[in-house]
Amino acid sequence: MNMKDVLRGKLTEDELKRVPRAFDVIGDVAIIEIPFELKKKRKLIAEALMKVNRHVKTVCDKYGERSGDYRLNSLEVIAGGSTLTEHRENGCRFRVDVVKAYFSPRESTERVRIAKMIKPGEDVLVMFSGVCPSPVVYAKLQPGLHKAYGVELNPEAHKFALENVRLNRMQTKVVPVLGNVKEVCPRIGIKFDRITMPLPKGAHEFLDTVFEVAKKGGIVHFYHYDREDDLYGKAVEYIEKAAEKAHKKVEILDKRKVLPYGPRIWKVCVEFRVLD
Repeated sequence: MNMKDVLRGKLTEDELKRVPRAFDVIGDVAIIEIPFELKKKRKLIAEALMKVNRHVKTVCDKYGERSGDYRLNSLEVIAGGSTLTEHRENGCRFRVDVVKAYFSPRESTERVRIAKMIKPGEDVLVMFSGVCPSPVVYAKLQPGLHKAYGVELNPEAHKFALENVRLNRMQTKVVPVLGNVKEVCPRIGIKFDRITMPLPKGAHEFLDTVFEVAKKGGIVHFYHYDREDDLYGKAVEYIEKAAEKAHKKVEILDKRKVLPYGPRIWKVCVEFRVLD
């Protein structure tokens, strides 16, 4: 049984075609983006979602793009109650309030991919680290890393980051840091072997900081989003211009699609090495 089976007879056939097939589940909270023309039926849709997915206790309607300094989703609870939940992935536990802090279960595969690339002894920096899923997963899957630092601007997300580090017993490996990336990263006082920038919109504005704190030979995972007809061109241009401004040389190591971001738009990752 699926959602459309439950909704058949309650919605017209045309409305059934417009019911979203995809939604995110974070712990026991589901986030679904209901089209404008179905807003009056969203309670029925939420109830159907919960009936098909018995572990879901709360359903939120995503009614806008991520916005503000903290990059939060615009969410409204349409069924259930609490937006505080605990999500499990890759052998780790993450507590998060989906209204107060951003968390994407869709990034799970990418977190594992990066973790498998980390070498023992590396110091890793995660910019825009949210509730610290990436640093914790890195430390869990590569216990030989030296330290993983997660820098986050949102104080609510930082509180959950501190809790999640304790929850996963990673106090000796993962260091959550509250503050602006440009201000905080240089003050940490070390050069990093690996830097990840999991912010596809606007990450290029922080490449100057990357070149300031990356070790010679350090690897950077730069995320961007663009249209299918030129997925990587702008991202590479951003990297090369920032490197030139910083009087650095880079070597592009890999370019790959990560996740669909919209119609014919993809989140991509361009990986490069800082040569000097």
